Amino acid sequence: MCTSCNTVTHQPNDDASAEAFAEGLLDTVNQTSLAIMISVGHRTHLFDTLRGRGWVTSHELADAAKLNERYVREWLGAMATGHVVEIDATDGENRFRLPDAHAEVLARSGQSMGTMFQWFAVLGGVETRIVDAFKHGGGVPYDAFDRFHEVMAEESNLTVVSGLHEHIIPLVPGLADDLDRGIAVLDVGCGSGLAVCELARRFPRSHFTGYDLCEPAIIAARKTAQTLGLTNVEFAWRDVTDLATPDQIDLVTAFDVIHDQRDPAGVLAAIQRVLKPNATFLMQDLRASSHVADNVGHPLCPFLYTISTMHCMTVSLAQGGAGLGTVWGEQLAVQMLGEAGFENVKVNTLPHDIQNNWYVSSKPAKAAEPVAA
Repeated sequence: MCTSCNTVTHQPNDDASAEAFAEGLLDTVNQTSLAIMISVGHRTHLFDTLRGRGWVTSHELADAAKLNERYVREWLGAMATGHVVEIDATDGENRFRLPDAHAEVLARSGQSMGTMFQWFAVLGGVETRIVDAFKHGGGVPYDAFDRFHEVMAEESNLTVVSGLHEHIIPLVPGLADDLDRGIAVLDVGCGSGLAVCELARRFPRSHFTGYDLCEPAIIAARKTAQTLGLTNVEFAWRDVTDLATPDQIDLVTAFDVIHDQRDPAGVLAAIQRVLKPNATFLMQDLRASSHVADNVGHPLCPFLYTISTMHCMTVSLAQGGAGLGTVWGEQLAVQMLGEAGFENVKVNTLPHDIQNNWYVSSKPAKAAEPVAA
């Protein structure tokens, strides 16, 4: 707008910029399509079957994976044109190979990045309901998401369970020794309970409790504990803003759950109350800034804001909650921990986990009254 004449001015057309942007969008279309096919390959174990197998035809791969050849053939077309697998057509018959470096990233026996690509189908399943929420407000509840807990459990296995003993427990000095001796541990928002069950298996003298709002997740957690024969763990379906008697718990963990809560400030305050004086709160949450401008250039933030819009924010709003969102960010997280009465807040990162911050804080010896009630 021209300030002297109060009229709107327009930049001249930049055909080259528009064309470059359109080409980028075409690449986005292809990469998004490839993401869906990677999810299919993960779920059908095709990457696992291809790993180390060398050159195969679609028939050979389908037989090895016990899948329908016609679908496998079309999937291989997407993988070859997307440069995920190599193709050799020199003898008139198409043969395919998954390079070892690609297998290391995608197969379950490697980094298993195929797991995260499942989110696109999970989130796409509620798109119409999200569009309605854009128009009318409100949110989409947990039970609207197909396979959410199944996919979340796989992701937890990668980022939490796989690093518990080598990376995560050492963040708290002396914690491994305390767990060996026997302490009371509460996991808030335990989901399917994989992390809790792993801790209970490794530290039989400690007692573990997991709470989650979603009953299907608790049922899955109890089944896992029963299968493993664990007697030092229990799971309960409950609202985590209402916890047990104050000053009873030695350690509270919250793995990627606080930002989803209806009342995140209330949950943090409840966690602070339930801990014994000097006890520890260990929180995992997404690594980002609380300021959008600072997240421009962040390698995962378009994904994180999408996850927030399509799940984390909306499930909180569906409960009439705060809708804090996935990208509440490090600054706000530290602020809210302080407001809840925690002290000595330390923000850690881990080498195996590019997505998350790991916050370690403690309840004061003489607990201050938290601001958030």
